[in-house]
Amino acid sequence: MEFRKLSESFGMEVTGVDLAALTPEVFQRLKNAFYRHQVLVARAQNLSAPQFLEFARRLGPPEPHVIDQFHHPEHPDILILSNVVRGGKPAGLADAGTYFHTDYSYLEKPARATLLYSIQVPGRGGDTLFASQYAAYDELTIELKEKIRGLVALHHYGNRDDLDEKSRTVASVLSEEQRDKVRWVKHRVARAHPVTGRTALYAVNGTSFGIEGMAEQEALELLRGLARHATQEKYQLRLKYGVGDVVIWDNASLLHSATLTDPQDPRTLWRITVKEEGRS
Repeated sequence: MEFRKLSESFGMEVTGVDLAALTPEVFQRLKNAFYRHQVLVARAQNLSAPQFLEFARRLGPPEPHVIDQFHHPEHPDILILSNVVRGGKPAGLADAGTYFHTDYSYLEKPARATLLYSIQVPGRGGDTLFASQYAAYDELTIELKEKIRGLVALHHYGNRDDLDEKSRTVASVLSEEQRDKVRWVKHRVARAHPVTGRTALYAVNGTSFGIEGMAEQEALELLRGLARHATQEKYQLRLKYGVGDVVIWDNASLLHSATLTDPQDPRTLWRITVKEEGRS
């Protein structure tokens, strides 16, 4: 087993490991690396759906995605992401968040980790962008840190900066029944990580539509200013996938964004998101 940094600031890849056959000691090493480096990529895996799910459960309790029509047919905790069309029907969810966001920040108990298993890689594109919210918080001015201390953001499913259901950067469109399942929730704008204790900006882009006790326009200006700061290139990491790669990222300390791909260039991944076990 060998580790290699993906960048100077965050991200780590590991080779020479089989996620389906981990001893407790090796799993603990991987888990420690994950929390320390925010993004962990295990290259060249060969996992069945049950093996992928078993590994994910070691990190936390899986939560099925609200978009249930693209659940794995045998394992609903797995969401299929794919631009492939078979028999006139999409094989999976084609565009999964091509804007900076945080998974499950629209739930009262948000996501701890998201895991993607790369099944089919396009010839070009399909990368994921990550932005470190530890670094973004650390480099705020003292005045701005003081201003946001204790502020609570109001979250709902969606992309606040694009609500056009025909757009490719809108949040994946929900059915009426699925919309009925999501509610307004609250999370701190600057949030202590539930495992490391380190403070990070939390979901300042995507699902945050307002701030409790603050006028709407003032809240949006503050959130958009924080989002511009938090997604600067200096905080970013671009991840490229190979077939069989498993990437795990820390939703409590990152924003991430999918990148658009050619709809005719096949891409398929399995996704599992595990939730935090305590309240935010």
